[in-house]
Amino acid sequence: MSAPPSAIKSLATGLFANPYLLLVLTTAMWGGHSVVSRMAVGEISPASLTCLRWLIVASIMLSLRMQGLREHWPALKPRIGYLALMGALGYTSYNILLYWSAYTTTAINISIINAAMPAMILIGALLVFGQRVTVLQWIGTVVSMAGVVLTGAKGDLQHLLDLTISRGDILILIAVILYSGYSVLLRTRPLVPSLVFFAALTPAALLSSFVPLAFEIAAGDFYWPSGKGWLLLLYVAIFPSLLSQIFFIRAVELIGAGRAGLFTNLMPLFGASFAILILGEELALYHVVALVLVLGGILLAEWKRQ
Repeated sequence: MSAPPSAIKSLATGLFANPYLLLVLTTAMWGGHSVVSRMAVGEISPASLTCLRWLIVASIMLSLRMQGLREHWPALKPRIGYLALMGALGYTSYNILLYWSAYTTTAINISIINAAMPAMILIGALLVFGQRVTVLQWIGTVVSMAGVVLTGAKGDLQHLLDLTISRGDILILIAVILYSGYSVLLRTRPLVPSLVFFAALTPAALLSSFVPLAFEIAAGDFYWPSGKGWLLLLYVAIFPSLLSQIFFIRAVELIGAGRAGLFTNLMPLFGASFAILILGEELALYHVVALVLVLGGILLAEWKRQ
């Protein structure tokens, strides 16, 4: 028997009122995304994956929220430039850099380096809005960043001194900086419902994704998805692209970008676990230490609030 509509509505209402559950689900989807980015190598080209995912999501959101877009167009129209920037910055740029990085680094490294995001968000919120950052938040950020540095150095700081960090590690770090900027700027988004705002961003993400696609075609690196590639595309479109973005926007509404960003430190836990279970990647001792540092950082930063 299927659940009655009232029960489903009650569950959805409860979910969207709980920022912590929203963020746990979001980071689990993002952790899975790190693994999928590695699985997609050779199955679907990076720019085609980026473009096709936003084609699917834009089609879904525009069909579901067209009426809402019409109703809130007076509030959205003056912010077209902002919407275009957010779609390109938080969605297209992050995605394509993630997929490029997967060719030269591991899913575990991708997951752990994403833990730099809270530090970037806190610093961005401080610089742009003067948002107060507590001492414990700073300590937690520093501890988490230590885990990121340890991952990039592959457990040996000599790698940093010799500048032997992989190209993929650098690309995913740039992606994290860009998504952090997107997270900070969410604070200034138009005052429209979350789903309407997300629907307004998806065409910008789709249109901006044509730029890397054009470069990929010109370079002769474009190819259509394999059977497995289509399945990976569907996962990416439904979970990391659609549900997680809606959840994250709602969580930022409830507790702010700085606090919501701290929970992205859970992503390495999910990402590393999925990478080991699904891809069979090896978990080194420095990965374990890095995970302890990034998770310890989020506990320190949230200690007083709990």
